Amino acid sequence: MEDNIRNNYPEPSEETIEIDVPKGQTAIRLDQFLTKEIKGATRTKIQNAIDAGKVFVNNKPAKASKKVQPFDVIKCGLLRYPPLELVPEDIPLEIEFEDEELMVVNKEPGMCSHPGVGNRYGTLINAVLWHLGVREAQKIEIDDDEKEEMKFLSEGVRPGLAHRLDKDTSGLLIISKNPENMPFLQSQFSTRSISREYHTLVWGKLKETSGTIEGNIGRSPRDRKKFVVLRNGGKVAITDYEVIEEFPIASYVKVKLRTGRTHQIRVHFGSIGHLVIGDHFYNGDKSPKTTSKFKRDLSNRVAAMANRQMLHAKKLELIHPLGQRSLEVDSTLPKDFQDILEVLRHYTKIFNQNLLS
Repeated sequence: MEDNIRNNYPEPSEETIEIDVPKGQTAIRLDQFLTKEIKGATRTKIQNAIDAGKVFVNNKPAKASKKVQPFDVIKCGLLRYPPLELVPEDIPLEIEFEDEELMVVNKEPGMCSHPGVGNRYGTLINAVLWHLGVREAQKIEIDDDEKEEMKFLSEGVRPGLAHRLDKDTSGLLIISKNPENMPFLQSQFSTRSISREYHTLVWGKLKETSGTIEGNIGRSPRDRKKFVVLRNGGKVAITDYEVIEEFPIASYVKVKLRTGRTHQIRVHFGSIGHLVIGDHFYNGDKSPKTTSKFKRDLSNRVAAMANRQMLHAKKLELIHPLGQRSLEVDSTLPKDFQDILEVLRHYTKIFNQNLLS
């Protein structure tokens, strides 16, 4: 089955586009000019081509900041993904709510939300298609920019994700069965009218048992794949939190987002010295240093158990697209999260008993 699925996802091919800059062209940045001139090309896609040395002005490699001049000859090599086939797969789903218009699914950790470059099968959407009765492969297009947008080319069943979760973040995702509902659902995220509650495990004890973390988030100047809190620039990000339980080495925290920035919870808690446990991308998979043998042993045990970031999208409250009624959905924590909580609770009892003895 897996080999057949892989065969439905051909590799991208490079398309070279040549542009003769007209006589009356004003001097603007090369990346801005190409984004405007090339149909379907995002600025990210153009920047990737420039970074890869695939853009030439008058036969010379050019930077994004170069000013385009009249009569310039520009050659731009872009990777284009041909239409792909999305294969329905019989993968079990934990469905927390479903009616004719939408589904709310409790995504397991390790599952990608939808197909993208490098993650083209075994995704939530593959499973949703099967659940909705689709058995034939569906033609789709994937835009290979930062967001890896997916578009169904065929009519019929076209499930759409109103939002996303990282591959290793578990929890609730809203799936629209009707494409006409997507703008309404997505507008609730853009206007922040959807209430989202996450549960997470972070290293250490927070100074305050509740509070707000504020700090603009943007790409790291040192590593463009990562996000950081920036003093200048970035996008406004606000995170409210409340500690549910404290342990000698960690805290179990409830989090509500006022904004929805990429990696917001992971970046914000890291910025105050409390990395999300198991988050290898931001070094949360490493045990914190301590002089206490008890704490060191417990930290090492927890770190070994956490094979991904301990972050779960637990609750959602939204307005249903039909009837404008409020819909609140809750979910259970995944087993790996619960297992670590049990270990922390067990050893915290031992720790407290030792203090009293």
